[in-house]
Amino acid sequence: MDNPPEGYRRNVGICLMNPTAKKIFAASRLDMPNAWQMPQGGVDENESPRDAAIRELREETGVTSAEIIAEVPHWLTYDLPPHVREKLKQQWGSDWKGQAQKWFLFKFTGKEEEVNLLGDGTEKPEFGEWSWMSPEQVVGRAVDFKKPVYEEVMSVFGPFLQ
Repeated sequence: MDNPPEGYRRNVGICLMNPTAKKIFAASRLDMPNAWQMPQGGVDENESPRDAAIRELREETGVTSAEIIAEVPHWLTYDLPPHVREKLKQQWGSDWKGQAQKWFLFKFTGKEEEVNLLGDGTEKPEFGEWSWMSPEQVVGRAVDFKKPVYEEVMSVFGPFLQ
């Protein structure tokens, strides 16, 4: 399926793996400090999901030393809870049911000093702190409405995380 379902915002998700520890990058949101997530973001008009993932990783974490090693072959969707949907309707200027995401597994090839939660300076920072976590920790700290997508992502990328 090349296109996401109708009514969902095109989005990408980034699972950044530390190849030495087989842990995953997760960060706490500035607007919801107890909500940890992997980097994600919208796909621009005329932009491929792959290019969007590379751009979003750089914008949100400052990381450019990474290579894509796997991709979830289909779009994964989650619905936004009403209060989140209302907030994002104002922010995005559109009313989406939720997000349809193409997920990519990146292998981190740089040094940890490269991680900068101010990102590359092109966008407003989204994260307050970050950590390398096990797949179980990432799923456990995710907001409830994202957990099923995170579980599927970990299932698909599981062989790379052993």
